[in-house]
Amino acid sequence: MQAMQLKHRIQELLDCAGVTIDGDRPWDIHIHDQRFYSRVLAEGSLGLGEAYMDGWWDCSALDQFIDRILRAELDKQVNPKKDWLPIVKARILNLQNTSRAFEVGKHHYDIGNDLYERMLDSRMVYSGGYWKEAQDLESAQEAKLELVCRKLGLEPGMRVLDIGCGWGGTAKFAAERYGVEVVGVTVSQEQVSYGRTFCQGLPVDIRYQDYRSLNEKFDRILSLGMFEHVGVKNYRRFMEQVRNLLVEDGFFLLHTIGRLQSGRGCEPWISKYIFPNSMLPSARQICEAFEGLFVLEDWHSFGPDYDPTLLAWYDNFTNHWEELRDTYGERFYRMWTYYLLTCAGSFRARSNQLWQLLLSPNGFQGRYDAPR
Repeated sequence: MQAMQLKHRIQELLDCAGVTIDGDRPWDIHIHDQRFYSRVLAEGSLGLGEAYMDGWWDCSALDQFIDRILRAELDKQVNPKKDWLPIVKARILNLQNTSRAFEVGKHHYDIGNDLYERMLDSRMVYSGGYWKEAQDLESAQEAKLELVCRKLGLEPGMRVLDIGCGWGGTAKFAAERYGVEVVGVTVSQEQVSYGRTFCQGLPVDIRYQDYRSLNEKFDRILSLGMFEHVGVKNYRRFMEQVRNLLVEDGFFLLHTIGRLQSGRGCEPWISKYIFPNSMLPSARQICEAFEGLFVLEDWHSFGPDYDPTLLAWYDNFTNHWEELRDTYGERFYRMWTYYLLTCAGSFRARSNQLWQLLLSPNGFQGRYDAPR
């Protein structure tokens, strides 16, 4: 197929989303390499992302572009065979087994604390904020942490487990504000090193450890933005492990990104460049995983709040880029820009969700009124 025919085919698809090739609106795309058209038609979302990294196209408002194409469901109209490879692999292999659990730590979370210090809030919280009354990233993340602690009903002296504790921001907040003792586990060595210093002097124990190797009891358990790395083959085991670690009258809070339909793979570009071996759970998959183990006390959905969180991270990243440029380079800049802005667009389009579930082993005795 000739280049003009390929361009015409792509433009026909984009017309459904109100996007024009070489148009003058913020969400219009500008093509710098004519190979873009065949690459996208052949490779779908992976080709689109890689072509952006290679500088083959640009868009002044990537988040708006992605919002529009997802709302028009163009991702379902370009579905090359390559996109099925991660799904097939996920069906055959357990991509998140114990031996692979630490891969995402090395690939993503260990790339440099200097990057995350400049991108995130002062507590280094790397999950969606709560913007109900917040005006900036700092207050949105504090509001989220306060919401989590209130939902869990933390009290002084409680022993709390943070699965996927990141750089220790949540653990420090809970220990300082609520007087609890916290054990945090992460698969990132850089997070452990940072977190131990960050939480020094507090009853906080940050460990380089997979959740499956724990064998202790906790009054409360929380997991913020880690379940996306667990994988469908391990959802039941994850819930069983949490149930074994939690006291009979305890609470477990799960904070996770979710998808609208059950699946086994991840978006190909995200899986290759950002979060290897990751996948988003559906509501059905989560419910099946905890069925017979927990009583569902509350399910809170606030996916639109991830949009301003990602935009705030993007602003911080770009505002500090000159301090990072020599370490990371221009290709990383395009990759990270694509990651943050396309994810923002996906939450705005409601393609991705953000959920907080509160679970109890035997059901809360009385009426549980979930904080909002």
